[in-house]
Amino acid sequence: MSIPAYIGLGANLGDREATIADAVRRLGEMSCVVRVSRLRETEPVGYVDQPRFLNGVALVETGLAPRRLLENLLEIERRLGRTRAGPRFGPRTIDLDLLLYGDEAVDEPGLTLPHPRLHERRFVLEPLAELQPGLVVPGRGPVEALLAALD
Repeated sequence: MSIPAYIGLGANLGDREATIADAVRRLGEMSCVVRVSRLRETEPVGYVDQPRFLNGVALVETGLAPRRLLENLLEIERRLGRTRAGPRFGPRTIDLDLLLYGDEAVDEPGLTLPHPRLHERRFVLEPLAELQPGLVVPGRGPVEALLAALD
């Protein structure tokens, strides 16, 4: 059985666009990449003394369970040079976040779905709305309403 999942894409070090493209290619080796939003230049959140990000979202159809999908995302990050040294929300070559997995809500150590800060981040909500107009975030409501709440 195949489940739609939304993966946040971000990078602010090196050749951001090429790294995101490589990450999407690697996503396609484990799941079917249905669509990728356009990439947006965004300001850093949290730790602001760093380069601007390039952000987007990929919609995939996957047969992987949420935990296994997350493990694969972390492995792609490692292979593309992501390290966890430095400040939280600091600079990174690639950031892959599991945002949504079907309409499932998960709260386990190391895995929360929907992504716990998704509703606060325009750089995630806009690409989600682009990929799937009318998308509803479980427990939070329609993406369009979440975006409107940020204005």
